[in-house]
Amino acid sequence: MTPPPPLSSAATIITFLTIIAATSPPPLRSTSSTLAANNGEALCWRFPSPEVAWKFRTITSGGGFSCGILTNNSRVVCWGESEIGDEIQREFGNLTMWSIVAGVSHACGLTQTGILICKGSNSSGLLDVPSHLPFEFEGIAMGSNHSCAIQSKNGLVLCWGGGSRRSEFVRDELKYESFEAIEAGLDFICGLTTKNLSVICWGPGWSNGLSLLPLPMAIPGPCVQSSSCSICGVYPNSDSLCAGSGIICKSSSLKCQNSRTLRRQRSGTSTSSKQADRVEKFSLTELGVATNNFSPENKIGRGSFGTVYRGELADGRKVAIKRGEIGARMKKLREKETAFDSELALLSRLHHKHLVELVGFCQETDERLLVYEHMSNGSLHDNLHNTNNIENRCSVLNSWRMRIKIALDAARGIDYLHNYAVPPIIHRDIKSSNILLDVNWTAKVSDFGLSLMGPEPDQESMSSKAVGTVGYIDPEYYVLNILTVKSDVYGLGVVLLELLTGKRAVFKEGLCPMGVVEYAVPLIAAGELDSVLDKRVAPPDVREAEAVELVAYIAKHCVKLQGWERPSITDIVVNLERALALCEGGISSPTCYIDNSQ
Repeated sequence: MTPPPPLSSAATIITFLTIIAATSPPPLRSTSSTLAANNGEALCWRFPSPEVAWKFRTITSGGGFSCGILTNNSRVVCWGESEIGDEIQREFGNLTMWSIVAGVSHACGLTQTGILICKGSNSSGLLDVPSHLPFEFEGIAMGSNHSCAIQSKNGLVLCWGGGSRRSEFVRDELKYESFEAIEAGLDFICGLTTKNLSVICWGPGWSNGLSLLPLPMAIPGPCVQSSSCSICGVYPNSDSLCAGSGIICKSSSLKCQNSRTLRRQRSGTSTSSKQADRVEKFSLTELGVATNNFSPENKIGRGSFGTVYRGELADGRKVAIKRGEIGARMKKLREKETAFDSELALLSRLHHKHLVELVGFCQETDERLLVYEHMSNGSLHDNLHNTNNIENRCSVLNSWRMRIKIALDAARGIDYLHNYAVPPIIHRDIKSSNILLDVNWTAKVSDFGLSLMGPEPDQESMSSKAVGTVGYIDPEYYVLNILTVKSDVYGLGVVLLELLTGKRAVFKEGLCPMGVVEYAVPLIAAGELDSVLDKRVAPPDVREAEAVELVAYIAKHCVKLQGWERPSITDIVVNLERALALCEGGISSPTCYIDNSQ
């Protein structure tokens, strides 16, 4: 007799694990919520539901709060009667998330770049994520004072937190056991094994500490028709598991979707998991030695969340090390955490000739440090506005060809972020101090602490609280809190005006501050370009004059008040390439060495 098709095994195992979780006392003032079919609204009981206007991709409930990921911008919002929910939402900030799971007083999730991040209460070490490498983890489960996740590369479960009973979550018997899925109760965890699809539970709240449940083999998902599967593929032998009635799709994991998408990126400019694997983890001691204990003499600048130091690693590599604020400014811990998470998540997967490369990171207690390639010629801002750069013979930058080349380098880096990174990235803080110059004077975009994933493919803009630097921030973004890729175009336009005029983004005109946009654009529009050009650079020859006029034309349109009037970054690259080509063969200015060590 043909065996009947399996019962709804996935539903059985989910219900079973939920029942197990219910055997422990529920967390104080627990919240329950679910998503309404088809429209993404969250419906809750015990506490009020969130705003109807909020549409969610997924939701989760903790102790007195619920959180969800919004469909339109992938941000985390939380609601309920517990203040911890508000704290969790603030700490996730502008991070764009793929998944989120709540415990009693904390929540963890994967960013859209595959980084595991935890926010909320750090009692018992709940937030001490064991790794910040992209795509390191998949399934996540949260208890009252422990967190666990499945490692992507081998299916092993890794747990952290747990306080004094942490060892009961880390069992020697499971050291080599691979899992397909995990769920947590208040003080225990259960998992579905890979080798024979059996259920094992363990932890201090489980009888006997660890046991194999007396259940028949459970399948890891529902049996469906083959046409229903996503790009992530099917489980091996799923046809036999479904007794010929269908197949079992692998869950639509972030890792498999990104690996598929990344392969579609332009050859030579994209990152892969191999690139991400090269991000190194350093100890605070190593980086202290590299910087002479973060000596003031090694300080070379500031970034979005800390101070930047020159350093030399034990193997002789010269690096720049950004250290998050500590001591008296620890009240800014939340901002530091968000900037650190954002920059690590983005740079660990990006690789392009015109983006500063991330070498590694350090995360110990409250210390957050990022390690970058060393850019020996400093920032465009420091070179351009160096008080010693008075005469044209004193700077490599006092050549129209070199200035246009640097502008083109920066534009190519931004073009990669907007059009070839997956998902697209909006930098949000394009300025001359975030354009760095290497030993060969190649320009690279740096400091991704304020950067965000771009809007969904079917949207042109996203809502976000305006951040940036005075003089460079897009006025439309500043006033309306509507962010688009054209906000980066505005910042680049200001940099182009700096290169043309030699003036800072905001400078003093008599006793009053003036923006370079207000100073230069009216004169350029009136045909008086020559009157605003930087006098430190020799007057352009015939070929250079046409190139400089083209750059001025680009800059004028980049800083239009309304984003839709500004050119795309692709158009800017094309025009800057033309401008540089016009300069080729022109008279070259002499070069000299500028000491950027201070």
